[in-house]
Amino acid sequence: VQLQACGGGLVQAGGSLRLSCAASGRAFAIYALGWFRQAPGKEREFVATIRWNPSVTYYADSVKDRFTISRDNARNTVYLQMNSLKPEDTAIYYCALAEARIRPTMEQTDFGSWGQGTQVTVSS
Repeated sequence: VQLQACGGGLVQAGGSLRLSCAASGRAFAIYALGWFRQAPGKEREFVATIRWNPSVTYYADSVKDRFTISRDNARNTVYLQMNSLKPEDTAIYYCALAEARIRPTMEQTDFGSWGQGTQVTVSS
């Protein structure tokens, strides 16, 4: 499975960006698609996940009410709309796919396929 993420960039604090990630390749089933991020010097952390069917969304507390995750079933694509961005949102953002049930704690090991990452930089 290949995951192609795009949409990162440089934005001022308070601005918005929209990330997208398309899944393609061998036959696969989507249980969930998620976004994780890794800031310089920090461990990679969960940001948001959407279960495919039914559509259920999960967010990290740090992004709740600012970020929105959504999907396009026909395109096997997940989006992350990021509003009211803060400098602490600066990180490389990775999309990840889970083909089987994931744990409520959003363990990264439950996601078997990962994209290459896209840089998001928020200036103060």
